Amino acid sequence: MSPVVQFANAAILLIALTASSQQLRAEVPGEDPQELRDLTIIEHSNDLLPLDLTFRDDAGETVRLGDYFQGKNPVILSMNYSNCPMLCQVQLNGLVTGLDRVIWTAGQEYQVISVSIDPAETPEKALKTKEKYLELYGRPESADGWHFLTGDKASIQKLADAIGFQFRYVPERNEYAHPALLTLCTPDGRISRYMYGVEFPPQTLRLSLVEASEGKIGTTTDRFLLFCFHYDPSTGAYGPVAMNIMKVGGASMLAALLMYLAPYWLASSWFRRRRQAKEARKANWPVEENVSVTTR
Repeated sequence: MSPVVQFANAAILLIALTASSQQLRAEVPGEDPQELRDLTIIEHSNDLLPLDLTFRDDAGETVRLGDYFQGKNPVILSMNYSNCPMLCQVQLNGLVTGLDRVIWTAGQEYQVISVSIDPAETPEKALKTKEKYLELYGRPESADGWHFLTGDKASIQKLADAIGFQFRYVPERNEYAHPALLTLCTPDGRISRYMYGVEFPPQTLRLSLVEASEGKIGTTTDRFLLFCFHYDPSTGAYGPVAMNIMKVGGASMLAALLMYLAPYWLASSWFRRRRQAKEARKANWPVEENVSVTTR
């Protein structure tokens, strides 16, 4: 996505947030509106998702959540809805922007699942939303790797509770109040990482996917970076870990020292063995031979 589009998304988000804040304050003077209170994320890291929940995919077929967790690829899970007037669109645009700069492709190295929090949403509507973001993503081969699911209220709520994702329907506005969250999941359906906000740096997405994959994807360099960096939820990115960097630095210095000294040690050992062999040969010479040599 071009910088112009990114700037436009940011401007839309800022304007919408400002207008929404002003309207809500006018409705409930002097305090936060009830529908926005207590909407937080309660993290359940490493918990297993309820994989037996059933939904309908964007083709109208009944599917199990567990169908997308086959023990091979990590999964990026989001909870949105197609009629969201602002936040969902900006968040998914940000996700596409980040994934566009990751060399891996949805459906090959990882899966993406967007579950609607609106039980009234139809598979037909979900399909239109999917087509929109697949076009924006620009990788036709990812059609089988990004899934837009709809479901009944009970299934949606059970999944939201398992993630710790709190949301609330606001009838006066015909909207859902909800946070912006991506959940990175392991190939067997456990929660690996929470990512907040509407912008997702490609390096952070890549390392989060490597971490969630439990080594099933990524290079040696990626795993090395995970050792030296840890995810900081306050910044939404991976930051350096001083102790690990010191360990790596110490190991590197030791390796460099060994590489420098090894030729010297080998040469010294070779000369020492040669001298010892020469002295051993001299010690075994017969006495007569030594005398005759001296006489000459």
